[in-house]
Amino acid sequence: MNIGDTVKLNTNPEDSPETNLRLFVYGTLKRGYWNHQRFCAQARGIEPAVVWGRLYHLHAGFPALEVPEGLILARGTADPLADARRRQEIGTPRFGRPTGDRDLIHGELVTFTDPQRDLPPIDRLEGFRPGGHSMYQRVMVAVLCGRTSIPAWIYWMPRVENGTRHDTGVWHRT
Repeated sequence: MNIGDTVKLNTNPEDSPETNLRLFVYGTLKRGYWNHQRFCAQARGIEPAVVWGRLYHLHAGFPALEVPEGLILARGTADPLADARRRQEIGTPRFGRPTGDRDLIHGELVTFTDPQRDLPPIDRLEGFRPGGHSMYQRVMVAVLCGRTSIPAWIYWMPRVENGTRHDTGVWHRT
């Protein structure tokens, strides 16, 4: 399988589209990286996608993404099911180039069918604690998948320190 291929996994005819959770991943959760199998094995689908932002390689050995505040459509909560349904309220977001020095960040759009099972372990991995001190924040932004703009969750770092910027928009292990 090539990295650009679309994958459909664990297809369940009882999946409810309004409870599917979409997550844009750009680092260790992508196919071929060390956290993918453990945290994304239950994914229903994985597709290539892009977002606008700045990508960094942290000295700790993993990536961080900054996105402009103006692109944030919603902020993650402690309720995975409510967060999955949130995209229905957002509708189709505009995917346009923001002002300032931003790159197209290449990653994968992962679709989960059971957010209550799948999201909490990833939140813990990313150090996301709604209402508390968090390493990463989980926010919803417009993601371009093919020619379609969709609202999806990402983990971002509001201020990256101790990192080197990747202006290619692609994070690789080093």
